[in-house]
Amino acid sequence: MTMGGGTRVARGGGPVHRFYSVAVFVVLASLDNMAIGLVPPLYTSIAPVLGVGQRAVGAVTAVTFLVSAVAAIGWAYFGDRTNRKPLLMIGTVLWAAGTAGSGLATTYPVFLGAQVLAAIGLGAVGSVGFSVVTDLIAPRRRGVVMSFWGLSQGIGTLAGTLLGGILGAHDWRRPFLLLSAVGLVATLAYLLTYDIRRGQSEPELAGALAAGGDYDYRISRSDLPTILDRRTNRWLVLQGLTAQMAFGSLVWLPVLFQERAEQQGYSPATAIQVGSVFATLFQLGGVLSIVGGLVGDAAQRRTPRGRALVAAIGILAAVPFYLALFFVPIRIDVPDGAGAGAVVGAVLRSVLTEPTVGLSLLTALVALGLTSANSPNWFALIADVNPPEHRGTVYSLGNLVNGVGRAAGNGLIAVAAQGLRSAFPPPMNFAVGLAAFQLFFIPTGIMYWLASRTSPGDIRGVHELLAERAEEVAPDPAAASPRSADQPPGPGRP
Repeated sequence: MTMGGGTRVARGGGPVHRFYSVAVFVVLASLDNMAIGLVPPLYTSIAPVLGVGQRAVGAVTAVTFLVSAVAAIGWAYFGDRTNRKPLLMIGTVLWAAGTAGSGLATTYPVFLGAQVLAAIGLGAVGSVGFSVVTDLIAPRRRGVVMSFWGLSQGIGTLAGTLLGGILGAHDWRRPFLLLSAVGLVATLAYLLTYDIRRGQSEPELAGALAAGGDYDYRISRSDLPTILDRRTNRWLVLQGLTAQMAFGSLVWLPVLFQERAEQQGYSPATAIQVGSVFATLFQLGGVLSIVGGLVGDAAQRRTPRGRALVAAIGILAAVPFYLALFFVPIRIDVPDGAGAGAVVGAVLRSVLTEPTVGLSLLTALVALGLTSANSPNWFALIADVNPPEHRGTVYSLGNLVNGVGRAAGNGLIAVAAQGLRSAFPPPMNFAVGLAAFQLFFIPTGIMYWLASRTSPGDIRGVHELLAERAEEVAPDPAAASPRSADQPPGPGRP
């Protein structure tokens, strides 16, 4: 229903149209993370042009994490109340404009302002897009489908790292301008997407919606206590603080490998390329999030604790592999001063010809593969324990805490590395610092275990609520204007 009370008919909606729509949302989730991943590989190139130190440019990344997370709350709240497509288009235009401005900046304040503008737009794509995608996915398949959503974000970050390091090695502005152009094309792609109905994936609502009804509940400000009263929401939100402290520190992974390359005598330009390629290669374990989603779905069908337990076990089991990853010595053998293609080819060959590289890659794949169980099951749990009109907002609250943790991890690792420099000369200072930050995964795993104890009751409550609401959303000629979730139409309604 529209806010005026009339029936809103979705345009299209056939299998091809739905597939196209999902593809657009997944690609956009990837592109916005590419924008985030562009800057870290280029710290050493951007800093002298803007007349500041590397730490100042690193602080911009930390600020953008936080701004994006704060902005997402506003985007999500309005997305849970209104038509979501225009918000997504506006957000995409904003981050594309900010990315272009970053590439054109000649001073530090302009660069910071452009990155903040991009971050505001990025907040819409994540939070509103999540709400839309959950309305396309049946509960029993949420883990595996959300793994593609999460994977697209991880791939976007890796692609941004690679694009920044390779295309920006000799001119750091080029990747920003290229990505902004791609973002504008993506905005046009939104125009053709399927207008997804809120709640359409819920089995309890299927009959009423098929008969022509519309799930017209919308969030209101008074719903916040209800959201926080769901105990699983508390653990899902809080775990992001410690998890993202660890994940946020990993954006400095290219710097670790770059310094290792410089220590072995390579020029700065080649070292930047080497650092970006190695960091990208070592984070490929994130593709195993699909396995984490499949296992989560299977476990959830056996027990309502399943998803949370899979995430807890995966995160805790990964810690020893992370601790080992940063200390495995790597012998780098690439042609100094050669083009990007030659450097990439040499790094890929070294996986097979250099045992230290192969061992490091295997360790990284296991570590990233285990922690990748976090993302799809976190997404799916938010959808499982909340009704449709709350999901975008809960996601954004979690994303805010994630942003605080990620900004802290990103910013504090630089401070830690500097503080460790006297005891551990580069690049060992970065290795020790990165290893220490992975210990934040331990409280993350514990909080997922606690969520596994509360999620069964919260999931059951949502099923019961939607079953009761299905009777109310069935077609009724006397239907009035949309209701807020805290405004029951009659006695006895929850």
